[in-house]
Amino acid sequence: MAARSIASLSVSFGLVSIPVKLYSATEATRTISFNMLHKGCGSRLKQQYLCLKEEVPVAREDIVKGYEFAKDQYVMFSPEELKALEEAGTHAADIAEFVPIESVDPIYFDKAYYLGPDKGGAKPYALLARALRESKRCALGRWGARGKQYIVMIRPIETDQGDALVMQQLLYAAEVRPIKEIDIPKTDVKDAELKLAQQLIEQQASDSFNPESYTDDVRKRIEAAVQKKVEGQEVTLAEAPETGGAQVIDLMEALRASLGKKKPVAAATGAKPAETRKPPKRAQAPEPAPKKAAKK
Repeated sequence: MAARSIASLSVSFGLVSIPVKLYSATEATRTISFNMLHKGCGSRLKQQYLCLKEEVPVAREDIVKGYEFAKDQYVMFSPEELKALEEAGTHAADIAEFVPIESVDPIYFDKAYYLGPDKGGAKPYALLARALRESKRCALGRWGARGKQYIVMIRPIETDQGDALVMQQLLYAAEVRPIKEIDIPKTDVKDAELKLAQQLIEQQASDSFNPESYTDDVRKRIEAAVQKKVEGQEVTLAEAPETGGAQVIDLMEALRASLGKKKPVAAATGAKPAETRKPPKRAQAPEPAPKKAAKK
C-alpha cells in the first residue's frame, strides 16, 4: 500500500526551492490503547471538568486557558489571543546552515518525516540528497506548522531507489537536560580492563543495525491477552521471576567470563561468592524401638 502524504511544502536554500511532499516516518496507530470503563456495567466514561472553588461541573464553552504566574494566581487568555501568538504555517522549511552530520547529537532527535519530491521537484531533490551525502553534511533550518516553530534537520539516506531525504524534527536546547546535572565520578580505567572490554565489543559487533531483529514482546503479550479476552478465555498472570540482590563481581573476571574464558568470581572486597544451593536434606525416619523380650 502506497504511503499517503500528510502535507506539501518547499525546502529552500539560497535561491533554490524544492517542492516536496511530507510523509510520517512512524506509525502512531501501532500503539495499543485502552479506554476507561465503568467497572459495574462496562460502559465508556466521559471526562468532566470540575471547578475546585464551587465544586460544580463546568461546560466546555465556559472554559478558558490561563497561565499560573504565581501560586494560585492566573492570567487568562482568550482563544483569539492564543491564536494570534501562534506561528503562521509557511509550508516551507528554510535552510539556515549546513553542518557535519555527526555534529548533531541524536539526543536532540524528535519526530521524523520522509520527504518525497513533488511535481517538478525530482531533479533538485536528487541533487540536494546526493550533495548532502557526498559532503557528509545535513541541513538545519526552521519549519512553521500547527501553530509552532520547529528546528528541523534534513539529512540524506541511501535506499534501493537511490538517495532520499529525511526531515528530522529537533528539540530546542532548553528541552534537553545537560549531562552535567548527572553525577558521574571520574574513574581510572586500567589498560587490561579496556582491552578485554574492546574484545567483548568486537565479539558482539555487527556491521549494521537490523531493526527487524528486535521485536516488541510486551505488545505481543498484550495482543495475545486481548484476543483471549475476546474469545472469552481467562487470562492468567505469569509469575514474576525471582530477582536476587545484585552481586559485586570482579570486573576483570566478569570480562573474561563474558568472553567465554571462565566463570566470574566475587570480588575480594565485595560480597561473598554466591553459595551453591544444596538440595534439602530428607528427614531421617526414627529408629524403631527395641522389641521387649517375651515373657515365659
